[in-house]
Amino acid sequence: MISYTPNPEKVVAAAIRQCRSSIGADKILSELRDDDVKRLIRNCIEMGHLSPIEHASFTFLIEGISRVTSHQLVRHRIASYSQQSHRVVKIDPKNFVIPPSIESNPEAKKIFMEALNQCMEAYEKLLSLGISREDARYIVPQAVGTSIVVTMNARELLHFFSLRLMVDSQWEIREMAKLMLREVLKVAPTIFEKFRDYALTSYN
Repeated sequence: MISYTPNPEKVVAAAIRQCRSSIGADKILSELRDDDVKRLIRNCIEMGHLSPIEHASFTFLIEGISRVTSHQLVRHRIASYSQQSHRVVKIDPKNFVIPPSIESNPEAKKIFMEALNQCMEAYEKLLSLGISREDARYIVPQAVGTSIVVTMNARELLHFFSLRLMVDSQWEIREMAKLMLREVLKVAPTIFEKFRDYALTSYN
């Protein structure tokens, strides 16, 4: 996590209280106690009154995920994304993600690496023929690694975690979600407390 709303839980709690108060959120913010913050957030989430949760946002730098996973990630539309462009950035032949099921199976890994090497050889040959990176990349497998900056508000993160931390989610995005959860728990433990156990879960 590279950035987040300062005092995210106090900001959310002030927004919650202002909904039923004649006092402005700025004054409420200065008077909130820690126990008030926790109680307000828990009641808000329990009632399903989630719009105040949107006032806290979190920005992550995610590196080393495959395009397979980034394609799933950007389906979460209430978010902002800035992804590394392979139109511009030359693809590193060492920057590929190998699924654990393939990594642990010598025969499968051999097949995977042979195909990957053939694709990368073709990519390099296309570049040497003057083909642009944006066109040569069509030959590159989805296992290619990428980096992406992602900003989500807390409400969307709750939704994201409810889908992507589940055991039936794809392994790579599940692991990514777990690492994101560990980061937000450091600064907003009450908002995300229902998922706390998933931060320690091993799916292997």
